[in-house]
Amino acid sequence: MARKTNYGFDRREREKTRAMKRAERQRVKQEKSAERKEQPDDGKSPEQDYENFDR
Repeated sequence: MARKTNYGFDRREREKTRAMKRAERQRVKQEKSAERKEQPDDGKSPEQDYENFDR
């Protein structure tokens, strides 16, 4: 006789892996944000840099 499938367990495992991936992405995002805050700002926006870019 075949075993009864355990859909609840499978679903919980998928949710757990998704939560771990989300947490990792959030951690990387926060690190990048902190890195940007630490760097000195030269007062130029990226658009200004693009306008002065030699083609």
